[in-house]
Amino acid sequence: MSRFKIFASVLPLILAGVFARESLSPPPQPCIMVGATSVQMAATPWQPQSRVSFTDNPAEATVRVQIVESPESADFTVVDDIDAALPNTCAANAATRYIGIAATAAAAQPIIYLSREPGDFRIFVRSKTFSPRLAAALMVGAAENHARVAAAL
Repeated sequence: MSRFKIFASVLPLILAGVFARESLSPPPQPCIMVGATSVQMAATPWQPQSRVSFTDNPAEATVRVQIVESPESADFTVVDDIDAALPNTCAANAATRYIGIAATAAAAQPIIYLSREPGDFRIFVRSKTFSPRLAAALMVGAAENHARVAAAL
């Protein structure tokens, strides 16, 4: 009888743990593949290897990203019309590069000006998970990492 009471008192805790785990886990972060390396938005403040920031003043920007109206005219296109992500399309591994968005600009990081005016990069975004801001951050972060590797070679 005492085993049944213990089981009856523990069962709600087990069920609460199962449901809490599903609701407390962070949603998948936007990511892109660059060759064999995935570039992903960081989920935590200590995770990013690279950071970018945004500005509303074009004079402060180091990178200008234009939002275009057609995928044909874009350097980077994000279109998703599926309800769920494909499994393992952008799985995190040791080579994954994490990008963060800083609240304030720093001299060593790209400062992005996002507009409809011509810029250094052109993006087209029609997505449920990517905003133009996230797409610009990923693209500039991936391009910055690629430039660092090329400069090191």
